[in-house]
Amino acid sequence: QVRLVESGGGLVQAGGSLRLSCEASTPASSSLVMGWFRQGPGKEREFVAAMRWSGGSTYYADSMKGRFTISRDHARNTVNLQMNSLKTEDTAVYYCGARVGPTYSSDYAEYDYWGQGTQVTVSS
Repeated sequence: QVRLVESGGGLVQAGGSLRLSCEASTPASSSLVMGWFRQGPGKEREFVAAMRWSGGSTYYADSMKGRFTISRDHARNTVNLQMNSLKTEDTAVYYCGARVGPTYSSDYAEYDYWGQGTQVTVSS
């Protein structure tokens, strides 16, 4: 069983920064891919970034490259998403997901566990 809890959302002006965290409760032997997704008003859930719980390579949606950074904090047992140069179109509920196994995926339907989401609102 994997439990995920997101935090760090809030209201920020365009051009500002925000850091989201996803705390994971999982067996130490688990093989997981951790992903960040978002869902804006009237839109489908969209891939943002992903990496393996064990570390290594990171993956980003093309529109996020250069602005968002996914990272793993071993001391705090979290996967984080640093968001810089925020735009109004980044406004969405951001979700942390976990996919069982070592294979990377940007498809939300292939993730097995989800957190409750955290709201990010970017004002103009």
